[in-house]
Order: sequence, then structure tokens, then C-alpha cells
Amino acid sequence: MAIKELNGNLRSFMLRVPEEIAAADGIVIMGRRIKSLVFTTDICVIRNVNADAILAVYPFTPQPIIHEAVMFAAEVPVIAGVGGGLTKGRRVVELAKSAEFRGAAGVVVNAPTSHEVVRQVVETIDIPVFVTVINDKDDIKARLDAGAAAFNVSAAAKTAQIVAKIREISNDVPIIATGGPTGKTVTETILAGANAITWTPPSNGEVFKDIMTAYREGKPHP
Repeated sequence: MAIKELNGNLRSFMLRVPEEIAAADGIVIMGRRIKSLVFTTDICVIRNVNADAILAVYPFTPQPIIHEAVMFAAEVPVIAGVGGGLTKGRRVVELAKSAEFRGAAGVVVNAPTSHEVVRQVVETIDIPVFVTVINDKDDIKARLDAGAAAFNVSAAAKTAQIVAKIREISNDVPIIATGGPTGKTVTETILAGANAITWTPPSNGEVFKDIMTAYREGKPHP
């Protein structure tokens, strides 16, 4: 039987994750099954996308007020970035604690995070800790020994290859991974062993482009 879909007239215009992600088996976090995560901290995107969860990671030092704003706006679970690159040591632990208290479903640490800091974060909070993997030099076994609950693979064109390598080491550790630019790359990443896919949405400017073109031509909203 076909899935029934209910929408409002206005909010039916939204961003939708690639359909290929539906083939993933998903990760259950705090009772919720997650197959798709949108990689953004843009409040407008967060309120208008059909992803199962938000991956709130950004290129600046993490700030609790940003976590709070994202979680206030989100209708779905948020996995919050807590540093590990520019932001190091005890501050990562404190940011992870803050994110949990604000309602995060999980936290993710950057690839440079030391094994000891991963261990400290795991011992401090009661939500899953995702460790980012960016290349085949990362010591997966040491991360698991430090208590990592799951991995966040972001290795550009080598993502599927790295996912497969992790699967050789652990058949059951949860893996979220970037899906790449096409439906084909999403499928390849899932077949390599990813449980959930991270999708990077278009920017507001990119979404606006087609709308403004239509308006200039006297056409209705696409």
C-alpha cells in the first residue's frame, strides 16, 4: 500500500532528501529511527526539510547558543558538533555536556579529537558520541576502544571506501556518512555499509534562484 502523505498548502514547498536514502536501514537513537540527516545550521532549511535529523556541525568553535537555537527550531533530533579541532580538551567535554542538557540526541567530535578526549566525553554524557572519520589513516579500533558509539564518515570521494573499511573492523557499529552529489553515490555509500546518510542541502540563494526567475517572468511560485 502506498504511503499516505499529508501536507499544508504553504509548507508543501520544502527541500527533500534524495529518495535513494530510503534504502538505508537506519540508526535508532533514543527510540527514533534515523535514515537521513541534513547537514546545516540554517534555521530556514531546518524548518523546511524532510530529513529525519539535523547534523549541526559548522566551521567555527561550537557555541551553546547556536546549539540552543538549532534545537529550538528543529522538529527532529539534533546531533550537535562539539569541536575537537580548533576547540580542544576539556572545552569539548563541557560543550558536549551543554549540548546534552539543551536536548541534543547525540554529539559529534571532529577527526583531530584525541582518543583520551573521546573517552572523557563518553564518560561524561549519556547520549551517543559520534567520531568523525576523514581518511583511511584514522585508527578505527582505537576509537572504538575509547568508547565511540558510532562514526560520522566524511571523506569526500573516498567516503564509501572508508565505510567499507570500518565494516571490515566492526560489522555492527552505527555509521552515518556523506552521500555525495548523486543518487548513485548515495546508493554506493549505503551498499558499502552506511546505516544513515548525511545530505548537504542547497543554500537559500540557490533555492531562491528558480523562484526569482519565475517571478521575473510573471510566473507563479514553482
